[in-house]
Amino acid sequence: MKLLRYGPVGRERPAVVAADGSLRDLSAHVGDISPCTLDPQVLDELRALDPGSLPLVEAGERIGAPVASIGKLVCVGLNYADHAKESNLPVPSEPVLFMKATSAICGPNDQVIIPRGAQKTDWEVELGIVIGRKAQYVEREQALQCVAGYCIVNDVSERAYQHERGGSWDKGKGCDTFAPIGPWLVTADEIGDLRNLDMHLSVNGETRQNGNTRTMIFSVDEIVSYISQFMTLNPGDVICTGTPPGVGAGMKPPQFLKAGDRMTLSITGLGEQCQDVVAWQH
Repeated sequence: MKLLRYGPVGRERPAVVAADGSLRDLSAHVGDISPCTLDPQVLDELRALDPGSLPLVEAGERIGAPVASIGKLVCVGLNYADHAKESNLPVPSEPVLFMKATSAICGPNDQVIIPRGAQKTDWEVELGIVIGRKAQYVEREQALQCVAGYCIVNDVSERAYQHERGGSWDKGKGCDTFAPIGPWLVTADEIGDLRNLDMHLSVNGETRQNGNTRTMIFSVDEIVSYISQFMTLNPGDVICTGTPPGVGAGMKPPQFLKAGDRMTLSITGLGEQCQDVVAWQH
């Protein structure tokens, strides 16, 4: 099942993707795709619906982030062996964790704003995990039972803020519009081999990242279990699981985003994002 939210910012409505690719409104059945909607019983009730009987969403509607009221946006750094290599950094012995501000969340096709004074804004296509059940000190063997589904996240990063301004990575990760999510939340039952998902990102039509989840160092179940040892994961929380090689900072010479660029991202089974890059304006 592919769930999404559509409509103006702050007034999004829930929808589902029908077998023919059309979008169908779910407002008569759920108020939103919110943390409580991710309860397994609620998801089963939505699966039982006939999408063809639901109202059709008009073409051209804005698509929002697929989950409302995301409580935490937890990220795993350097989780692809080939990305660690291009970054000239050792493969981590444990997952590297940092947070993105929830104020960075935007729709999958919304504009990405280069922050005021930024010079090194970069791209990162990532597999996002959406938590559906509370996970607290969960064992790896039970971790996937806590996952409602998966989505695409662009972990947009300002490298100068991240690496050259001292302290943690967070200040280069949490700027407004730095977390496009979606277009869909694809429920876990529709995803095949989590260790064999192709990931692609292009800038202005030129391929920058062309990776696969098989080079992940820590797998999805490991990540959920590990994070749950340090913080309780609640329904609606999203985990960004790292990026394959091809980021701008790893190019020779490095290349970064500028106003007028267009990013296009895709992951097997999870749809496609497309963002236009614009300069910050007062």
